[in-house]
Amino acid sequence: MTSTLMPGVSPDWLSLREPADARSRAADLVDDLRERVGDAPRMVIHDLGCGTGSAARWLAPKLPAAQHWIMWDRDPDLLAAALAGKPDGITAATRVRDIGTLHAADLAGAALVTASALIDILTVDEVDAIASACAGAGVPALIMLSVVGRVEFTPADPFDAEVAAAFNAHQRRSVGGRRLLGPDAVAALDEAFARHGVATTLRPSPWQLGADDRALLEVWFREWLAAAVDQVPALAAPAAGYARRRTAEIAEGRLTASVHHVDLLALP
Repeated sequence: MTSTLMPGVSPDWLSLREPADARSRAADLVDDLRERVGDAPRMVIHDLGCGTGSAARWLAPKLPAAQHWIMWDRDPDLLAAALAGKPDGITAATRVRDIGTLHAADLAGAALVTASALIDILTVDEVDAIASACAGAGVPALIMLSVVGRVEFTPADPFDAEVAAAFNAHQRRSVGGRRLLGPDAVAALDEAFARHGVATTLRPSPWQLGADDRALLEVWFREWLAAAVDQVPALAAPAAGYARRRTAEIAEGRLTASVHHVDLLALP
């Protein structure tokens, strides 16, 4: 994550979610991207908020050309991990800079901008900066795994909807004077690209978590509930029993969760 006003992201969390991210990303958008890239012998790819570099590990083998990745993040430790874990056969460099300052000139010579699980922590001005820069430079953008504020559990629980509403409100909170987009980010980015005359394609990319994902499901659920209670402290008392029920179901492999995301491909 690159915003200087946002908290850091744990490498352990990024490692834990990487397998679910990999199987959830919308691969058919890469097919559309390959048609655009054609026979280009070399691609320069900017990965915004790269974290530990999971997007490069997933995407690089699917692209036909030689690749140079420019990895953006505000956290030097994450950038070091991204470089250390980059796929074989690509070259890479890093940038420590805020995405809100992105301009078309930064993308000169680029073939692609990508980002994953990023735009929900941005503001409307920051997503407009991404769309403006890509449109100005004529560079495609593949923005993946953006939350849309919808979670479905099996079995359902009467408390699910109340927690989900509080979590979504937390996602839309103001931090340091910045109003975060949360689950509204995909729509805001789509509208921004439209204002800049760029066509987009959207695809669902949900996490489907179950018994084989107990560790991820347990951590994600705990953080999801904690954010909801942080937003609405009155939920704390009923949340205790809810947490016990759900934690037991996860441990027994009886809980599944669909955590909905959307991938967006913009082709100037």
